[in-house]
Amino acid sequence: MQFRVPQFIDMEDKIIGPLTLKQFGYIVGAGGLSFIIWTFIPVKFIAVLVIIPVAGLFLALAFVKYNNRSFGELLESAFSYYTGAKVFTWAQPNPESSTQESHIDKIVADTTKQMIISKTDRDRIHDLSLGLDVFEHTQEKKEDRE
Repeated sequence: MQFRVPQFIDMEDKIIGPLTLKQFGYIVGAGGLSFIIWTFIPVKFIAVLVIIPVAGLFLALAFVKYNNRSFGELLESAFSYYTGAKVFTWAQPNPESSTQESHIDKIVADTTKQMIISKTDRDRIHDLSLGLDVFEHTQEKKEDRE
């Protein structure tokens, strides 16, 4: 039995001519905001200077894609990056750092090393005793055969 599998599910539907609903909304918003700016600013030269970047932003939001991401997602990511806290994962050690911290770090490292060595020694002793037990049992079997 064959089923039809939907294709291109990540593409938005073209609802109004060649435009998606989001693109059409951005264009209508740019036109409406441009009309409001043209109406309320009495000096038309200044109004045009304000309308051009505003309309350009809305048109970029509607049509521009960068690395398969919309311009709105790009602006959102840039805004969150510049306003968010920066996390540094590495910093060069400062030679004037307190000796108390370095002393504690040294004690922790030595203790960890001693724990690893004692565990390794216990494992070796266990392996040796197991080998001796097996060797003794094989010797007893050989003596029983003879």
